[in-house]
Amino acid sequence: MTSAVKPTEIRVSKDKKLLTVSFADGQKFEVEAELLRVRSPSAEVQGHSPDQRQLVFGKRNVGIMKIHPIGNYAIRIEFDDMHNTGIFSWEFLRELGESRVDEWAAYESELKEAGKKRDR
Repeated sequence: MTSAVKPTEIRVSKDKKLLTVSFADGQKFEVEAELLRVRSPSAEVQGHSPDQRQLVFGKRNVGIMKIHPIGNYAIRIEFDDMHNTGIFSWEFLRELGESRVDEWAAYESELKEAGKKRDR
């Protein structure tokens, strides 16, 4: 892992709806709790292969309760809907931050196709 990948700061907003991750190379990303939750790297969401990935919906108002460090390579996020099994590696957080706009568009397209909504 390069030093540019490791975050220098991880901060949760006061309303618990936004995670800000700053990296050593000066890059800084704000990622909504909802996007982190619906794109969680957990097996519960991602499955064990791409065709097993679950569409998570109704999470517009999800918040971040706690963040736990996992060694020197990741964090585990506890969401207020009790989901807490995703291990968010530095690389995953960086990639999600970089592709945030595209991930939102893909997610909203998936919801529309499935007839689901961001709200409960």
